[in-house]
Amino acid sequence: MERFMKLNMLDEGALQRPAPQAVAGAAWHSLFWLVVGNAIGLMIALLLLVPSLNVFLGEWTYGRWIMVHMNLALYGWCSLPMVGFLFIAYGADRGVAAQWTRPAVWAWSSALVLGSFSWLSGHSSGKLFLDWSGMARVYFPLAMLALWALLAVSVRRTWKSDARAVRAVRVAGLLLLLAVPVLIFVASSPGIYPAFNPDTGGPTGASQLESSLVIVAILLMLPYGLTRRKAHGSWVVRASWIILAAEAALCATLSRADISHHNRAQYMSLGSLLLWLPFMPAYYAAFVWHPATRRWCNAFLGWWAALVLSGWVLFLPGVLDHFKFTDALVGHSLAAVAGFVTALLVFAMVQMLGDEGWGFNQSWSFYAWNVGVLAYVVIMSLAGWFEGSNPAFTIVSGNARNLLYILRLLTGLAMFASSLDWMRNAAQMRRRPQSSPMQLDSSSLLTLEKTA
Repeated sequence: MERFMKLNMLDEGALQRPAPQAVAGAAWHSLFWLVVGNAIGLMIALLLLVPSLNVFLGEWTYGRWIMVHMNLALYGWCSLPMVGFLFIAYGADRGVAAQWTRPAVWAWSSALVLGSFSWLSGHSSGKLFLDWSGMARVYFPLAMLALWALLAVSVRRTWKSDARAVRAVRVAGLLLLLAVPVLIFVASSPGIYPAFNPDTGGPTGASQLESSLVIVAILLMLPYGLTRRKAHGSWVVRASWIILAAEAALCATLSRADISHHNRAQYMSLGSLLLWLPFMPAYYAAFVWHPATRRWCNAFLGWWAALVLSGWVLFLPGVLDHFKFTDALVGHSLAAVAGFVTALLVFAMVQMLGDEGWGFNQSWSFYAWNVGVLAYVVIMSLAGWFEGSNPAFTIVSGNARNLLYILRLLTGLAMFASSLDWMRNAAQMRRRPQSSPMQLDSSSLLTLEKTA
């Protein structure tokens, strides 16, 4: 017991480390785009409340700003924290390579600036989240390739000192990452496949289960890049991967294409995701985490459980028929991005930033964000209920509709204020002198255990 306690103290000390400048820089850029995206979201909410304001925007009206809002959320806020993760995973935050992390992040952000002007100018491929066209379609993949080159150089620098298994994982990761900019460039072409696929009737239980299982796989893999497993959590980890394999096999047997959600196999198979309600919290409890992550770990697991349960209920026959194409699904989408994904990203950043991550734990901003998202979801679900009975509810201005949209605008203000606070803390981290994180491989842990 004494040796176990000493080892845990050593591991906790390793987790409470100063944050590297590379991660702090990526965090600041990601939060900057979150603030910009939130500001645009406020303007969009105001335009929906008072459509006549579009007159003052010239050609830069709602239809163009919504593209900027969504793309900055995906390629800015949701992507750059993972760039910081790659810096640590490939050792780019240490040594000579560390000085090139800042230009790599700036190249990424400059691509978003170019893309934003392109979208506001009316240039688009016509495909959701693949709106890259013209020079932006060329520049963004080049920025991604610059990041890839930095990671590749970092792997080469540590090649001799890395274990064989580490080399294999990093090389496999590089091969997968190299395909991403190529696929984005190719898929953004209007001639590859149509923006609207006439051969499908829309999302099915099979497609929803398929995409959900990809998210589950990401959640199961994420801890291995951030921390280590506890000795007594092996059974939970094994059981989780077995459940994932079983659900993947189930998904492979389901019919796809134009299949109604009234098909029993479709909604029953999607209900298999409910198994993760108890397993995902147990899985994450099987790993060692920095104390500063606790609040955000609870938040992302809570949003995950809410999404799994509400997503299944919304897909059921009768329920989806009422809520389909309404504001209720807008609220569900925001719960996924602003609730689950945001909490998960902050959780990962706090883990990577170590003691510096406490800046994300200000009570007012934490609750303002999460309560704001929850209120938004409730408001949009209520609007969706009315819209399902009366399709003109959100189109024709009325007292009930306007009240709900005013409340939605207030929730956006709460989220905007929270993101400003996080960006301010990230800016302070960039100004403080910081060192690279302590790297503990399996041999180092074994040495520490023997010493303890």
